[in-house]
Amino acid sequence: MRHLLPIMAFCLALGACGNAEKPKQTVEAKTDTIITRTVLYRPGDFNSKNYRIPAIITAKDGSLVVATDKRKFNDADLPEDIDILINRSTDGGRTWSEPYMLVEGQGVGKGYGDCALVRTNDEGGLLAAFVGGCGFWQGRPENPLRTYIARSYDNGQTWTEPKDITDELYGAKCPNEASRTWWSAFFASGNGLLTSTGRIMFVLAVRDGEEWAACNYVVYSDDNGETWHLSDRASQRGDEAKVVELADGRILMSIRHEGERWCNISEDGGATWRPETSAWPDLMATACNGDIIRYSTENECGKNVLLHSLPCAEGRKNVTVYVSYDEGKTWPVSKCIVPYDAAYSSLCILPDHTIGLYVEESDADTLGYSMVFYNFALEWLEK
Repeated sequence: MRHLLPIMAFCLALGACGNAEKPKQTVEAKTDTIITRTVLYRPGDFNSKNYRIPAIITAKDGSLVVATDKRKFNDADLPEDIDILINRSTDGGRTWSEPYMLVEGQGVGKGYGDCALVRTNDEGGLLAAFVGGCGFWQGRPENPLRTYIARSYDNGQTWTEPKDITDELYGAKCPNEASRTWWSAFFASGNGLLTSTGRIMFVLAVRDGEEWAACNYVVYSDDNGETWHLSDRASQRGDEAKVVELADGRILMSIRHEGERWCNISEDGGATWRPETSAWPDLMATACNGDIIRYSTENECGKNVLLHSLPCAEGRKNVTVYVSYDEGKTWPVSKCIVPYDAAYSSLCILPDHTIGLYVEESDADTLGYSMVFYNFALEWLEK
């Protein structure tokens, strides 16, 4: 049975990370010093103990679309029984639709999770990539963690049945000899990438053998998601990673790593990568998923701007949005958005050129994460 989603919208003026004052329950028009905070899910909503794993995208009609793990019985990863929910907003994130069940878990070992979203080349087209089944650390070549895609042709209102693409990518039945022996792989949740050439791509975290560690590859499609290909290895060590297209067409990858953020560059649209990764000294972050997206190019507003969201602390708290004006070489501007416990986050740009952040957060009064949408202006970040 589907239910109307209870929404609480707030506006608050945020300052330094130490200011954890509760927001007032009001809805106000945005200015460059006010951000809007809207809670989509709290632990216990819709008979689910927990929610996690945010992904957000702005569809071609200007609506906002989010994907969320509904972790019904505990907060653990797969192979637990997890559903993936979709919600839409047509008013800039102030109110949200009732949940749409993208895919429903059917028990332990039969759940789904870790959804990433990307625009396709279709009018109104979106694609969701996610995994399901045995869990990342439990996967083996003969029993891999399954990888799926689902499509929307109406800006996220409805979705197709999932299509299993595992055998195209890896596992014992894969025709690619190099990835046939991989143990497990999953998509980094949050944003995928549609490049200026029409290529669709996501980053995979891959366990390519028995070692208790992951590395990174890109999975990409040049026919709008009908068939998929693997890049060369982009990182020898890494976890969830994201990609963004630079103004000159190169692809920049941001890679989760303990204590710092790694990066790499592809000169050929994500197919091959530099042999060594580099560290970003400006992005000292705990091991956590975040998002990197383009805000603007010089043609749009006279400057190239990239945004990156990450916790800014030794642990998972103080989720911060960073700004780069030199295509990711440095990140000189930042502002803390969630000044308490917070973890995964995803970014989007709204039609009015403000910024959307969908994030897991947990204040002192909350057990488990609430799933929260923030909306704010670039000018506010830069102050």
